[in-house]
Amino acid sequence: MKAVLCKAYGPPEDLVVEEIAPPKVDDESVLIEVHAAGVNFADTLIIQNKYQMKPPLPFSPGSEVSGVALEIGARVENVKPGDRVLAITGWGGYAEQAVGHRSTVYPIPEDLDMVQAASIPTVYGTSCYALKQRGGLRPGETLLVLGATGGVGLTAVELGKQMGARVLAAGGSDEKLKIAADYGADHLINYREKTIKDEVKALTDGQGADVIYDAVGGDAFDQAMRCINWNGRLLVVGFASGRIPEVAVHRVMNKNCQIVGVLWGASLLEEPEVNRKNLEEMLEWFSQGRLKPCVSNVLPMARAADALGLLLERKSVGKVVLSMRDA
Repeated sequence: MKAVLCKAYGPPEDLVVEEIAPPKVDDESVLIEVHAAGVNFADTLIIQNKYQMKPPLPFSPGSEVSGVALEIGARVENVKPGDRVLAITGWGGYAEQAVGHRSTVYPIPEDLDMVQAASIPTVYGTSCYALKQRGGLRPGETLLVLGATGGVGLTAVELGKQMGARVLAAGGSDEKLKIAADYGADHLINYREKTIKDEVKALTDGQGADVIYDAVGGDAFDQAMRCINWNGRLLVVGFASGRIPEVAVHRVMNKNCQIVGVLWGASLLEEPEVNRKNLEEMLEWFSQGRLKPCVSNVLPMARAADALGLLLERKSVGKVVLSMRDA
């Protein structure tokens, strides 16, 4: 089978496409014929040895796939060969075949196509876990989403609205922010033209946001700490800006607020049932038409480096997906 391989740590341009042996299935796993693979910011980190997970070289990046179950292990009960499935793989997804553990493989509804399915697990799983389990977002609260037009940010906007929040979407482009409005944002903040702190304060009568979803870090985090409400929760999801911020703890005390870490990938192992219920609920919402994945770019497997470049250069909105059918 063909796979995109990281043979030495480095930039996306160093990735190669080669023929390798198909992965093997054990009693706990499912072999999947991959039709599409989601592209995530974490993939740009794992190939540079900057991510928490460090698979041995050579490896194929790609933490989420959709496709058809080819072979199942003896202890797999929720899917059977021939089923359309999505899976969270950790890595190995940029390939014509991949393996998923039975706890992270899900049958997908017939009305969800393969490209849409591959765009769901990581971004929706992260945002749902962040807003529900870590942030305790309640109807009527104000949610500020930083990086609101990115993969996880746009899903936080969409899910926050579904959960009954008033959503403030912050991003660096008016054109991209229009899409955040389409996905439910009540107010748009272009942080290249306006100060996040001042805009949030003005929109909340000086109170600030109750929950802040931050996948950006850097200056955006610094601004967020100055516009968080009393008893607010600032969710640390990632550092797309490249700078890991530091906080003056007196601000945490003065606002009686919380800074809450969100490490969704690890939560799959620590809280598997919580995440399974989250994803099953969201798949039901997709079937009901309440959620719609935003996929801005679909590229063939051979252009994996270009796909990752779209994320690094912030040229995409929502998700980028690799199609193995066009390989």
